[in-house]
Amino acid sequence: MVGLLSNKIIRDELKPGDHIYSWRHAYLYAHHGIYVGDGMVIHFTRGAGQEIGTGTVLDRYIFSSSPSHPSDTPCPQCGDQSSLDGVLSSCIDCFLSGGDLYIFQYAVSPVLFIAKARGGTCTLASSDPSEDVLHRADFLLKNGFGIYHIFKNNCEDFAIYCKTGLLVFTSISVGRSGQAASFLAATSAIISSPLRFLTTSFSGLAAVGCGMYCFSRFVTDIGVRRDVTKVPVESLVARSGIDESDAATEADKKE
Repeated sequence: MVGLLSNKIIRDELKPGDHIYSWRHAYLYAHHGIYVGDGMVIHFTRGAGQEIGTGTVLDRYIFSSSPSHPSDTPCPQCGDQSSLDGVLSSCIDCFLSGGDLYIFQYAVSPVLFIAKARGGTCTLASSDPSEDVLHRADFLLKNGFGIYHIFKNNCEDFAIYCKTGLLVFTSISVGRSGQAASFLAATSAIISSPLRFLTTSFSGLAAVGCGMYCFSRFVTDIGVRRDVTKVPVESLVARSGIDESDAATEADKKE
Protein backbone atom coordinates (compact mmCIF):
# COMPACT_ATOMS: atom_id res chain seq x y z
CA MET A 1 0.00 0.00 0.00
CA VAL A 2 1.23 3.46 -0.93
CA GLY A 3 1.90 5.49 2.20
CA LEU A 4 4.43 7.48 4.14
CA LEU A 5 7.16 4.87 4.19
CA SER A 6 6.85 3.30 0.75
CA ASN A 7 5.29 3.92 -2.65
CA LYS A 8 5.48 0.25 -3.57
CA ILE A 9 2.55 -1.03 -5.61
CA ILE A 10 1.53 -4.36 -7.14
CA ARG A 11 0.98 -4.71 -10.87
CA ASP A 12 -2.72 -5.46 -10.54
CA GLU A 13 -3.23 -1.98 -9.06
CA LEU A 14 -1.68 -0.17 -12.03
CA LYS A 15 -3.83 2.03 -14.26
CA PRO A 16 -2.96 3.46 -17.69
CA GLY A 17 -1.37 6.86 -17.20
CA ASP A 18 0.34 6.01 -13.90
CA HIS A 19 3.84 7.36 -13.34
CA ILE A 20 5.92 4.45 -12.09
CA TYR A 21 9.55 3.94 -11.13
CA SER A 22 12.00 1.30 -9.95
CA TRP A 23 15.16 1.74 -7.89
CA ARG A 24 18.52 0.76 -9.39
CA HIS A 25 22.01 0.01 -8.05
CA ALA A 26 21.13 -0.40 -4.36
CA TYR A 27 18.81 2.63 -4.40
CA LEU A 28 21.41 4.91 -5.99
CA TYR A 29 18.82 6.20 -8.44
CA ALA A 30 15.38 5.34 -9.81
CA HIS A 31 14.28 4.83 -13.39
CA HIS A 32 10.91 6.41 -14.26
CA GLY A 33 8.27 5.85 -16.91
CA ILE A 34 4.58 6.01 -17.79
CA TYR A 35 2.48 2.85 -17.65
CA VAL A 36 0.27 2.81 -20.74
CA GLY A 37 -1.62 -0.45 -20.18
CA ASP A 38 -1.36 -4.00 -21.52
CA GLY A 39 1.85 -4.50 -19.55
CA MET A 40 3.76 -1.78 -21.43
CA VAL A 41 5.73 1.25 -20.21
CA ILE A 42 6.95 4.30 -22.15
CA HIS A 43 10.18 5.71 -20.75
CA PHE A 44 13.16 7.90 -21.65
CA THR A 45 16.75 6.58 -21.73
CA ARG A 46 20.19 7.93 -22.45
CA GLY A 47 21.00 5.09 -24.83
CA ALA A 48 23.51 2.30 -25.37
CA GLY A 49 21.83 0.27 -22.65
CA GLN A 50 22.06 3.13 -20.14
CA GLU A 51 19.00 4.51 -18.38
CA ILE A 52 20.94 7.39 -16.84
CA GLY A 53 24.37 8.94 -17.36
CA THR A 54 26.66 11.95 -17.35
CA GLY A 55 28.32 11.47 -20.71
CA THR A 56 31.67 10.85 -19.00
CA VAL A 57 33.82 7.83 -18.14
CA LEU A 58 32.03 7.65 -14.78
CA ASP A 59 29.07 6.09 -16.57
CA ARG A 60 30.99 2.82 -16.95
CA TYR A 61 31.35 2.41 -13.21
CA ILE A 62 28.47 4.27 -11.56
CA PHE A 63 25.51 4.80 -13.84
CA SER A 64 25.69 2.00 -16.37
CA SER A 65 22.51 -0.05 -16.28
CA SER A 66 22.41 -3.22 -18.30
CA PRO A 67 19.08 -4.25 -19.80
CA SER A 68 17.30 -7.16 -18.18
CA HIS A 69 17.75 -9.12 -21.39
CA PRO A 70 21.26 -9.07 -22.97
CA SER A 71 21.47 -8.59 -26.73
CA ASP A 72 22.22 -12.28 -27.28
CA THR A 73 18.99 -13.28 -25.47
CA PRO A 74 16.52 -10.47 -26.23
CA CYS A 75 13.12 -10.18 -24.62
CA PRO A 76 10.57 -12.11 -26.71
CA GLN A 77 8.14 -9.21 -26.40
CA CYS A 78 10.40 -6.16 -26.71
CA GLY A 79 13.25 -7.54 -28.79
CA ASP A 80 16.79 -6.23 -28.38
CA GLN A 81 16.63 -2.69 -26.93
CA SER A 82 20.18 -2.62 -25.59
CA SER A 83 21.44 -0.22 -28.26
CA LEU A 84 18.37 2.03 -28.47
CA ASP A 85 18.06 5.51 -26.99
CA GLY A 86 15.48 8.22 -26.47
CA VAL A 87 11.85 7.42 -25.73
CA LEU A 88 11.15 3.67 -25.73
CA SER A 89 8.21 1.37 -25.24
CA SER A 90 9.10 -1.68 -23.15
CA CYS A 91 7.27 -4.43 -21.33
CA ILE A 92 7.05 -3.90 -17.60
CA ASP A 93 9.55 -6.71 -16.92
CA CYS A 94 12.20 -5.02 -19.07
CA PHE A 95 11.41 -1.66 -17.47
CA LEU A 96 11.74 -3.03 -13.95
CA SER A 97 14.89 -4.98 -14.83
CA GLY A 98 14.42 -7.17 -11.78
CA GLY A 99 13.56 -4.32 -9.42
CA ASP A 100 10.43 -3.61 -7.41
CA LEU A 101 7.55 -1.50 -8.71
CA TYR A 102 6.71 1.89 -7.19
CA ILE A 103 4.19 4.59 -8.07
CA PHE A 104 5.03 8.30 -8.09
CA GLN A 105 2.59 10.42 -6.08
CA TYR A 106 1.08 13.74 -7.24
CA ALA A 107 -0.67 16.56 -5.37
CA VAL A 108 0.84 15.52 -2.04
CA SER A 109 0.70 17.86 0.95
CA PRO A 110 3.78 19.90 1.91
CA VAL A 111 4.07 17.85 5.10
CA LEU A 112 4.12 14.54 3.21
CA PHE A 113 6.53 15.98 0.64
CA ILE A 114 9.02 16.95 3.35
CA ALA A 115 8.51 13.64 5.17
CA LYS A 116 9.52 11.75 2.03
CA ALA A 117 13.07 13.01 2.24
CA ARG A 118 14.33 11.06 -0.78
CA GLY A 119 13.66 12.95 -3.99
CA GLY A 120 12.01 11.39 -7.01
CA THR A 121 9.03 9.85 -5.21
CA CYS A 122 6.37 12.57 -5.15
CA THR A 123 5.50 16.17 -6.02
CA LEU A 124 3.12 18.89 -4.92
CA ALA A 125 2.04 19.37 -8.53
CA SER A 126 -1.27 17.92 -9.70
CA SER A 127 -1.54 15.33 -12.45
CA ASP A 128 -3.61 15.90 -15.57
CA PRO A 129 -6.30 13.40 -16.62
CA SER A 130 -4.99 10.03 -17.80
CA GLU A 131 -6.07 10.65 -21.41
CA ASP A 132 -3.80 13.72 -21.55
CA VAL A 133 -0.94 11.77 -19.97
CA LEU A 134 -1.26 8.92 -22.47
CA HIS A 135 -1.49 11.34 -25.38
CA ARG A 136 1.76 13.05 -24.38
CA ALA A 137 3.56 9.77 -23.82
CA ASP A 138 2.46 8.38 -27.18
CA PHE A 139 3.36 11.61 -28.99
CA LEU A 140 6.83 11.67 -27.47
CA LEU A 141 7.35 8.00 -28.27
CA LYS A 142 6.86 8.91 -31.92
CA ASN A 143 8.63 12.30 -31.89
CA GLY A 144 11.26 12.18 -29.15
CA PHE A 145 11.94 14.20 -26.02
CA GLY A 146 15.11 16.01 -27.00
CA ILE A 147 18.63 15.34 -25.79
CA TYR A 148 19.14 13.50 -22.51
CA HIS A 149 20.61 15.58 -19.67
CA ILE A 150 21.07 14.10 -16.20
CA PHE A 151 20.03 17.32 -14.41
CA LYS A 152 17.63 18.98 -16.86
CA ASN A 153 16.09 16.35 -19.12
CA ASN A 154 16.15 12.85 -17.66
CA CYS A 155 13.67 9.98 -17.30
CA GLU A 156 11.91 11.56 -14.33
CA ASP A 157 11.62 14.87 -16.18
CA PHE A 158 9.99 12.95 -19.03
CA ALA A 159 7.45 11.23 -16.79
CA ILE A 160 6.60 14.43 -14.91
CA TYR A 161 6.07 16.29 -18.18
CA CYS A 162 3.74 13.54 -19.41
CA LYS A 163 1.75 13.81 -16.17
CA THR A 164 1.60 17.61 -15.89
CA GLY A 165 2.55 19.22 -19.20
CA LEU A 166 4.87 21.53 -17.27
CA LEU A 167 8.27 22.59 -18.59
CA VAL A 168 10.97 24.78 -17.07
CA PHE A 169 11.55 27.85 -19.25
CA THR A 170 14.74 29.18 -17.62
CA SER A 171 18.09 27.79 -18.71
CA ILE A 172 19.98 28.31 -15.44
CA SER A 173 18.00 26.03 -13.13
CA VAL A 174 17.57 22.31 -12.62
CA GLY A 175 14.77 20.51 -14.46
CA ARG A 176 11.65 18.94 -12.98
CA SER A 177 13.41 15.88 -11.57
CA GLY A 178 13.10 15.44 -7.80
CA GLN A 179 16.18 13.22 -7.82
CA ALA A 180 18.31 15.96 -9.37
CA ALA A 181 16.84 18.58 -7.04
CA SER A 182 17.61 16.42 -4.01
CA PHE A 183 21.22 15.89 -5.10
CA LEU A 184 21.75 19.63 -5.54
CA ALA A 185 19.93 20.38 -2.28
CA ALA A 186 22.14 17.94 -0.39
CA THR A 187 25.28 19.42 -1.93
CA SER A 188 24.14 22.92 -1.04
CA ALA A 189 23.31 21.92 2.53
CA ILE A 190 26.73 20.33 3.03
CA ILE A 191 29.12 22.83 1.49
CA SER A 192 27.35 26.07 0.60
CA SER A 193 25.38 27.27 3.61
CA PRO A 194 26.89 30.09 5.68
CA LEU A 195 24.45 29.09 8.41
CA ARG A 196 26.66 26.11 9.27
CA PHE A 197 29.05 28.53 10.99
CA LEU A 198 26.38 29.57 13.50
CA THR A 199 26.88 26.41 15.53
CA THR A 200 29.69 24.01 16.26
CA SER A 201 27.70 21.19 17.86
CA PHE A 202 26.96 18.08 15.84
CA SER A 203 23.23 18.30 16.56
CA GLY A 204 23.19 21.94 15.54
CA LEU A 205 25.01 21.25 12.30
CA ALA A 206 22.64 18.37 11.56
CA ALA A 207 19.61 20.58 12.19
CA VAL A 208 20.94 23.37 9.96
CA GLY A 209 21.85 20.92 7.20
CA CYS A 210 18.50 19.16 7.38
CA GLY A 211 16.65 22.47 7.29
CA MET A 212 18.61 23.67 4.27
CA TYR A 213 18.06 20.38 2.49
CA CYS A 214 14.29 20.38 3.09
CA PHE A 215 13.92 24.03 2.11
CA SER A 216 15.93 23.60 -1.09
CA ARG A 217 13.90 20.52 -2.08
CA PHE A 218 10.63 22.29 -1.40
CA VAL A 219 11.34 25.46 -3.40
CA THR A 220 12.63 23.50 -6.40
CA ASP A 221 9.60 21.20 -6.61
CA ILE A 222 7.68 21.54 -9.86
CA GLY A 223 4.49 22.23 -7.92
CA VAL A 224 5.95 25.28 -6.16
CA ARG A 225 8.46 26.98 -8.45
CA ARG A 226 7.43 29.81 -10.78
CA ASP A 227 9.81 29.20 -13.69
CA VAL A 228 7.49 26.64 -15.28
CA THR A 229 4.80 26.86 -17.89
CA LYS A 230 2.23 24.54 -19.43
CA VAL A 231 3.37 23.61 -22.92
CA PRO A 232 1.32 21.53 -25.39
CA VAL A 233 3.16 18.38 -26.37
CA GLU A 234 2.81 19.33 -30.04
CA SER A 235 5.05 22.35 -29.35
CA LEU A 236 7.96 20.16 -28.35
CA VAL A 237 10.83 19.89 -30.78
CA ALA A 238 12.21 16.37 -31.00
CA ARG A 239 15.88 17.31 -31.21
CA SER A 240 15.99 20.21 -28.78
CA GLY A 241 13.37 19.24 -26.22
CA ILE A 242 11.34 22.46 -26.34
CA ASP A 243 10.92 25.39 -28.67
CA GLU A 244 12.15 28.18 -26.40
CA SER A 245 10.16 30.86 -28.22
CA ASP A 246 6.95 28.95 -27.53
CA ALA A 247 7.87 28.57 -23.88
CA ALA A 248 8.65 32.26 -23.54
CA THR A 249 5.36 33.17 -25.21
CA GLU A 250 3.42 30.91 -22.86
CA ALA A 251 5.26 32.39 -19.87
CA ASP A 252 4.38 35.93 -20.96
CA LYS A 253 0.72 34.95 -21.21
CA LYS A 254 0.80 33.72 -17.60
CA GLU A 255 2.16 37.08 -16.43
